[in-house]
Amino acid sequence: MQIHQLPYADPGDPDVRSGTRFLLWLGRNQLGGQVKSLLWGLLLYLGIAGLPLGVGLAVQAVIDRSGGGLARAGVLSALLGAAIAIGDTMQHRTAVTNWITAAARVQQLLARKTAELGSLLTRRVAAGEVVAVSTGDVEKIGWFVEVLSRFAAAATTLVLVCAGLVIYQPALGAVVAIGVPVLALAALPLLPRATRRADEQREKAGRATELASDTVAGLRVLRGIGGEELFLGRYREASQQVRRAAVRSARMWALIAAIQVLLPGLLLVVVVLYGAKLALDGRITVGELVTVYGAVTLTHHPLRTFEEVAMAYSFSRPSAKRAARVLSLTRTATTVAGTHQRPGGDLYDPVTGLLAPAGLFTAVVCGDPDAAGKLADRLGGHPAEEADGQASVLLGGVALDELPLEAARTAVLVQDKDPVLLSGTLHELLDVPSSGKVSAAQALAAAQCGDVLDALAQASVDTGGDPMRTRITERGRSLSGGQRQRLALARSLVTDPEVLVLDEPTSAVDSHTEARVAAGIQRLRTGRTTVVLASSPLLLDLADRVVLVHEGEAVAVGTHRELLAADERYRAVVTRETEEEALVDSEESA
Repeated sequence: MQIHQLPYADPGDPDVRSGTRFLLWLGRNQLGGQVKSLLWGLLLYLGIAGLPLGVGLAVQAVIDRSGGGLARAGVLSALLGAAIAIGDTMQHRTAVTNWITAAARVQQLLARKTAELGSLLTRRVAAGEVVAVSTGDVEKIGWFVEVLSRFAAAATTLVLVCAGLVIYQPALGAVVAIGVPVLALAALPLLPRATRRADEQREKAGRATELASDTVAGLRVLRGIGGEELFLGRYREASQQVRRAAVRSARMWALIAAIQVLLPGLLLVVVVLYGAKLALDGRITVGELVTVYGAVTLTHHPLRTFEEVAMAYSFSRPSAKRAARVLSLTRTATTVAGTHQRPGGDLYDPVTGLLAPAGLFTAVVCGDPDAAGKLADRLGGHPAEEADGQASVLLGGVALDELPLEAARTAVLVQDKDPVLLSGTLHELLDVPSSGKVSAAQALAAAQCGDVLDALAQASVDTGGDPMRTRITERGRSLSGGQRQRLALARSLVTDPEVLVLDEPTSAVDSHTEARVAAGIQRLRTGRTTVVLASSPLLLDLADRVVLVHEGEAVAVGTHRELLAADERYRAVVTRETEEEALVDSEESA
């Protein structure tokens, strides 16, 4: 895979059983790039390791006053220099390609998972963690995947150099063959502690990122309650914890780096002293001593790769663990490929017993807002993780989690109680996949967005007062909560899905607007299946049927007025009547 061929047609099915397995899976899926980088790395490192041989031959030729030997040494050095130049250039090229393509693969996997889970993603994983995985973590993962091939080339080069020196000059070569493995493994006892400190740093940095993300998202609310300084203090403390953890981690890596410098220096001293003695005794030539000395000096370059791969693994493992945790999430307990296309019919939840007949406006009353949110997710084919093993919601007798994702999304649309508006113009906001039967004007009218259009027209600077061309700020922060809610409702109505599930679609508007919005939904969705989770009498009174869900089970069905008169539990939820008030009413009626 080359950079110009990105994105991947299919990023693959990752191994997310652990962070380490995910890293190995990435490496295997870039085997071709890894082999290329390995071969170019061998050319580079062997060229560097071979330079002392050319220098040693040249020195010996000068001592022997051999012009032919000096010429041969010059040709060898020139060839080695060319090999180093080509190997360095191409290894860097292939290494960067491996880094970028690995990061791109992870980003595509995350984007695919985000599209699959939708708003359910941030209910299972903190938004700050998703941001951290999508930005800094993918870079660290790509770094480890990239360094693997360079590490393999460095290790292979050291083995070949040691073997070559033993053959070239057995006495000194044996010293080098014993010393180099010791140098390569010297920092190994320190790696667990360095890894723990790196993990601690990454954990604290992730918490700080989550805190910053949550603070920015809730800045408007914080300003309203005067909580900016409180959260600023929390973030300042979190930042200081990250700084202290980073310093502790850096100290350990500095110690490892110092060992990587000190021990090769000691080996070099031993080689020079022992080699000088051998040369004085006449057992080796000066050229051989220079060759072995130069080879030991230049092993420092591949040895540093051992430190780099350890550091890359230490920093990328927590990142890979987080990425694997996100990628392991599924929209349902079991996903089975299906061939059904745009199913229709009654919507039925076997867990609660809720039935929403096709073509009717069904209102669902649930006293617990959290339970209502989970029910809305289930109706959209996204059960909570604790619901594993439970039966899937059925649409026309077909399980939603057996449908391809695209077919399930086309059939059922869920708008939760806190919908998100992306930045862009109003026209772009309403330009969504749809049946084409509902126009933007009809949807805006049904959602009672007239005042929103007026506000956008007044805010327009260079669009000639056209509200459809006026930009909406990120997450619609320039609008009130009720305006954002109604625009999101208009977007859902434009989509015109087979089944529309709305969770408290009018919780942020006044009662007069709520009544008009309810009538607009009823009018525009005539003949289409609509499920509204709400407790407002204005909405419930317009529904074709109302279902009361109590303690996770549908316990009563009827019209709003029928249930209000006949079911005390329903009346308590809808009228906010307390148990004491209900007891007084029953005593008075008696």
